[in-house]
Amino acid sequence: MIGIIGAMEEEIIEIKNHMQDVTIQQKAGMDFYKGKLNGKDSVVVKSGIGKVNASACTQILADIYNVDCVINSGIAGSLKNEINIGDIVISKDAIQHDMDAVSFGYPKGQIPRMDTLEFKADARLIELASECCRRVNPEISVFVGRILTGDIFVSDGAVKEQLMETFDGACTEMEGAAIAQVAYINKIPFLIIRAISDKADGSATMDYPEFEAKAIEHCVKLTLEIVANI
Repeated sequence: MIGIIGAMEEEIIEIKNHMQDVTIQQKAGMDFYKGKLNGKDSVVVKSGIGKVNASACTQILADIYNVDCVINSGIAGSLKNEINIGDIVISKDAIQHDMDAVSFGYPKGQIPRMDTLEFKADARLIELASECCRRVNPEISVFVGRILTGDIFVSDGAVKEQLMETFDGACTEMEGAAIAQVAYINKIPFLIIRAISDKADGSATMDYPEFEAKAIEHCVKLTLEIVANI
């Protein structure tokens, strides 16, 4: 069973439209769409925005649906000049950038008493996603990099610079590392896919809806191709 999470309805509606033999179950205010996606047993769900929603959603996928892997598909803000709007970032690993226990001797981003700073994505899924993206989105660039997650929409250049300096992240968003943490503690392979909708500095405010729609389109095409080949 493949678990697919999007934070917003816009990020999963086209994926749901490709499903067959669908049954819907509601848990914790979320609708879990279980059925066939490109011939594979899958469950697709909108988690809602933010780390707590994403964590609750992932644990339900683990407990109720016993998923074999989790794919989180959505949009993000770029942290690197070479990663442009519309491009795809595939997770190498993920860190919660707003976790701060430095006063207790932990590096910024590490959760106290956990044995890792970063949550590493599944190597097989990374390779598959990279191949699939080049096939279905040949007009854009694909990067494998670090996903930074926090309960903040980054739109300030100074904050962006700080995140780059501290973590060397590829992009920033609000769910991925929370999903990664829950997958890690449940020993479930995971992958985060992020299409770039903005440059995380407020520069694209006027065109954001257009950029968001195009980014989501790239993400959906990639997610469907991964599921078909998993």
